[in-house]
Amino acid sequence: MELEELLRAMDRTAANLKKLDSVWERAKPFIPTGPQLGSDTQYDGLKAAWADLLPGLPPIDGWTITAPLPDIEDMGQAFIDYLDIGVPPTEVHAAGDKPGADIAAYRYRLERARRRAARGRLEQLVSTVDAALPLAMGGTTRDSLERLENEQTQKIETAMGEIARLLGEDAEGIDRWWDLHRHMRFSQGGDWHDISEFDWPAVRAGIEAKALGDSDPLPVPDVDLGQAASGNLTGAATLALPWERLDDDGFERLLYDLLRDIPEHQNVEWLMQTRAPDRGRDLSMDRVLRDGSGGVRTERIIVQAKHWRSRSVGPAAVSDTAVAGKLWGAPLVRGIVIATSGRFSADAVAWAERHNSEGVAPHIELWPESRLETLLARRPYIAAAHGLK
Repeated sequence: MELEELLRAMDRTAANLKKLDSVWERAKPFIPTGPQLGSDTQYDGLKAAWADLLPGLPPIDGWTITAPLPDIEDMGQAFIDYLDIGVPPTEVHAAGDKPGADIAAYRYRLERARRRAARGRLEQLVSTVDAALPLAMGGTTRDSLERLENEQTQKIETAMGEIARLLGEDAEGIDRWWDLHRHMRFSQGGDWHDISEFDWPAVRAGIEAKALGDSDPLPVPDVDLGQAASGNLTGAATLALPWERLDDDGFERLLYDLLRDIPEHQNVEWLMQTRAPDRGRDLSMDRVLRDGSGGVRTERIIVQAKHWRSRSVGPAAVSDTAVAGKLWGAPLVRGIVIATSGRFSADAVAWAERHNSEGVAPHIELWPESRLETLLARRPYIAAAHGLK
């Protein structure tokens, strides 16, 4: 079957499922929750509509909804019968819940099947944009006001249109999706530089996230891991991680999961929206400190995320964060962690060391990519979950 033919079938199936859900929402108020006699003509009509819609839901992995809406007269009588014998009417309640459960189960399977159908083609389209983008820009400067139009820009626009078709409504929720399309529409030098440096890396990460749902397993090779581990292995392990796969939001999510996995960290919270005006405090946590005598205390720590790949974090960024930390309200902030997927300049490191030598709060910790990679090397499952392995 052609991909487009399958997508059309899925689109129509989704529309039929929406109709079925609407019928169920109107039918639910008629479902008895206790002893009841008789039926209802309006419910009988909804029951017939439900039956008419079921053929519009093709099987997914061999399963589809086949059960009709329950007979409310039989349900009402069953409540009476269970009451007479003093037994909880668990089966009757389950019968009343089954239509909604069936709809949820079918929707889950349909969304999973659509991701499965689109995944391979999405990977091809992402590769197409990756290859075409530098060729499209050529030597175009950021300050060029000429509209950039060539074979490669057309290839990118076509690929983005197909990606939108494959993702459907999910595409609109991708970070910088609309920025990328706005820049393609104006198509001047600055627009394509923004696409290359900011828009496409964020959209690419979003596409990869949408192509693999939370319940979809990460792809693994078809091997017996035990037998492979017993073989003659070559090469060496590496700490380096492909940070460019993450956008700003993805980098903060990675930090959130990493911080929560460290036993000494408690009450880890995500404070600010990504790229919010106040960029001084993205996450917070309580760090548990223990001494040799059994004493325990906690310190409030603020974590600032800087997903900077094209430049190092300089002293101005570090000093601004330290100054802001002194102004934050209670509880007192004892430490600030500045974590970056890149590196700190020598001046930034020197500024932090001078500040810390004065012994005033907050204490500044600098976490460059090398430290993050070391922490994640001990927690490869976190790196893998965020697409870095």
